[in-house]
Amino acid sequence: MELLVNIEKKLRNFTLKTDFAVRDEVFALLGASGCGKSMTLKCIAGLERPDKGRIVLNGRVLFDSEKGINLSPQQRQVGYLFQNFALFPNMTIADNIRFVAKGSREERERRVRENLARFDLSELGGAYPMELSGGQQQRAALARILAADAKILLLDEPFSALDHYLKWKLELELREVLKSYGGAAILVSHDRGEVYRLADHAAVIDRGRMQKVCTRDELFEHPDTLAATLLTGCKNVSAARKTGEHTVEAMEWQLPLQVSGKVSAKTAYIGLRAHFLEYREGGECPEKNIFRMEVADVIEDTFSYLVMVRRAGTNARRIRWELPKEEWQRIAAAKLSLYFPPEKIILMDS
Repeated sequence: MELLVNIEKKLRNFTLKTDFAVRDEVFALLGASGCGKSMTLKCIAGLERPDKGRIVLNGRVLFDSEKGINLSPQQRQVGYLFQNFALFPNMTIADNIRFVAKGSREERERRVRENLARFDLSELGGAYPMELSGGQQQRAALARILAADAKILLLDEPFSALDHYLKWKLELELREVLKSYGGAAILVSHDRGEVYRLADHAAVIDRGRMQKVCTRDELFEHPDTLAATLLTGCKNVSAARKTGEHTVEAMEWQLPLQVSGKVSAKTAYIGLRAHFLEYREGGECPEKNIFRMEVADVIEDTFSYLVMVRRAGTNARRIRWELPKEEWQRIAAAKLSLYFPPEKIILMDS
């Protein structure tokens, strides 16, 4: 299975531009609300028309602005899982599936039976959507999509309106569905955890501009841009300037730092995830990235402490340090020394 997307669409405040390929995997688009990620799915599904570009699924052209091709949603064989699952409330689950199934009467009934069984819904075929749990509704929606011979699944923030417990249950069920499906899916999300747990490859969309496609691990370990770094959950970011091939000044933290990556002339920001800071006994040693810090605030979280620190004797921006409760209870000092691991410092271009 291969989906090729290269489109542009003018939106209210910016122009959406996406260019990517998906092949038998879960591909994620990560971005803030209103960045254009859901619009990308709607263009693939045929619910919105791009201004220009091309969309090709398994060699079949779904959209081509130059050739005037724009297949209807019904012709595209694309399965769109809406946030509310969009089951017909006045139809049973079997009828929801039957409604989209193609072929003779016998073939349609076979598809209904197969997809009810596939999603463990055989005993619920005569139930109505409102009688099902959230997980059962999600499985029913996916059964309906696959009964329609969908060649790719489009998942538009499928867990966004759910509480944490139900969200986790549905995510586990979706993982099993995606494994058994074996085809390709595009997941749209603003939740970095969902993307990390579900996706193989991912790309960030920032105000309509799609950044480079990379593996899940590459995105989280080397996000490269400010937007990607913030979206992947980094809480500590400072403007920075190059001072050497492997040194920078973190201006907002008032720290001279050694980094393992090569600093370019374009480097404008650095970041460090809160759990990568390390406690050190003793005093300050800038040449080893060890600095004397003072504690500005201590915030107790569910399973950890968030300790807000700044370089001692300065008015620098505070840095978030996250550590297990028992570790902080052992340290619990007003001033302490922290190590900034060079290999964990993220370099970001302007």
